[in-house]
Amino acid sequence: MRKSFSLAELAIHLIFVATTIAMVVPFLLVVSISLTEERMLNELGYRLIPPKISFDAYRYIFESPVILSRAYGVTIMSTALGTFGSLLLTAMMGYGISRRDYRYNRPVTFFVFFTMMFSGGLVPTYILITQYLHLRDTIWALILPGMLSPFYIMVMKGFLTKVPHEIIESAKIDGAREWTIFVRIVLPLSAPALATLGLFISFNYWNSWFPAMLYIDNEKLVPIQLLLVRMMQTINFLTTHSEFVSRLNVDLAEFPNLSARMAMTVLAAGPMMFVFPFFQRYFVQGLTVGSLKG
Repeated sequence: MRKSFSLAELAIHLIFVATTIAMVVPFLLVVSISLTEERMLNELGYRLIPPKISFDAYRYIFESPVILSRAYGVTIMSTALGTFGSLLLTAMMGYGISRRDYRYNRPVTFFVFFTMMFSGGLVPTYILITQYLHLRDTIWALILPGMLSPFYIMVMKGFLTKVPHEIIESAKIDGAREWTIFVRIVLPLSAPALATLGLFISFNYWNSWFPAMLYIDNEKLVPIQLLLVRMMQTINFLTTHSEFVSRLNVDLAEFPNLSARMAMTVLAAGPMMFVFPFFQRYFVQGLTVGSLKG
């Protein structure tokens, strides 16, 4: 039997279609610009379908494959280690304060909530990382500062509060210890929340460039996002200082200024777009964590 749509449902569908178009079209435009010759961009402007496909911008970027692959390696390592560690700590912390038989449940919850409202600030964090923890120019400077988020802990607590306490009591009666309960019962039940938080955390690590700018001077530890920022700054410098460029005998008309920026944007954001579909099945259930009160 054919189902008819009401006006409200039709309006909702149209809103979602318009939102999807508003998100997809700019990205397609970025891809199109990255595949267009710089000369055609100057003559014809931006077009959704490139008049002639050119890989000059990607060829320009891949002239230094070692730097690009090394930046990818740093980003992948910091994202993998940071996401795994952050999920583990967030789940442990959220599970601890979600247990109603934990004596210090309320004080610890208040401590987490307080740090969510009031952070230490940039200067104390910088002093802590560089002068006390001595993490400057190490991969841990990219991982540890964002490993534990109070907001994610509260989201995890909200999800684990809904897990029946009788399951934990039954496991205790059967002789299971706390670690066994956490690893074999709590973590499998938390798969939707872990998948959703893991997606958010991995996006945060992948797109993060500010900690690298603060703490990393070693060129071998530069992540892909900071490399993108530096490339943007270099291109801006070359295009705004024509006198300096003319001394180097470089023709700016042939230099892929805008297309190189868009190509680097595609290379920096592309891998995470392939990760999202694997988490989509958990996304709807995970996003509703804490939205209902039983």
